[in-house]
Amino acid sequence: MRVQYFTLAAASAALLATTVPTPVHPDPDFAIRHQRTTVPHEGAVTAADLLAKVSDCTPVSNGRYRTDRDTPATVPVCGTRDAVFWKADMDIDCDGRPGTHCNSVTDPYFLPSTAFQQSDGRYLDAEHLPYVVVPMPSGIWNYRDHGVRGGSVVAVVYRDQVQYAVVGDTGPADIIGEASYATAAALGIPPDPRGGGTDSGVTYIVFKDSQASPIESHEAAVSEGERLARQFVGSS
Repeated sequence: MRVQYFTLAAASAALLATTVPTPVHPDPDFAIRHQRTTVPHEGAVTAADLLAKVSDCTPVSNGRYRTDRDTPATVPVCGTRDAVFWKADMDIDCDGRPGTHCNSVTDPYFLPSTAFQQSDGRYLDAEHLPYVVVPMPSGIWNYRDHGVRGGSVVAVVYRDQVQYAVVGDTGPADIIGEASYATAAALGIPPDPRGGGTDSGVTYIVFKDSQASPIESHEAAVSEGERLARQFVGSS
């Protein structure tokens, strides 16, 4: 379907090229968001299918997390037999290898490292790799005790979209709800590290004891994520 769509689009563009100039959109990330919103989710499992499985929360955390430094702690980490999940906002993580959109100029809090590394030892690339941030282990919750590690596969659900990602970084011990520039852009969420993100409506489902190998392969995350998601929605 994607090949057909772009083939038709290209043909239409060729017919119009002589009479209609190509507009320059003022938002440099518009092309990324527009391309992703033509495909509402990755794989065959829908957002509605996944959300139906996480409608009830059995807390596995010992307390709740803040979504930002100045907000109350309202978000528990919930668990099922096969996954842990939380419902929060999305702040933008631009850490890791610097690029055009993620660097010390575009992001005042930029760090050139991530908690987890690629198979070649380099840090992750937030601009191109969809990844999710988990809180550092604390008395609230320790992700390691629940089958979560660097490279664990995550289904990120926003509105009617599903984006597969990996666990790629850790954040403050009392804050939850953060993902890479690439994750946000793919979901149509403004990815600007200074003022992007969204205040609510994001569900993060981490499949226990899963692994995308290598961690930097989005294709591996999608393949494994789709397989696990099918099992997850089909479980009783």
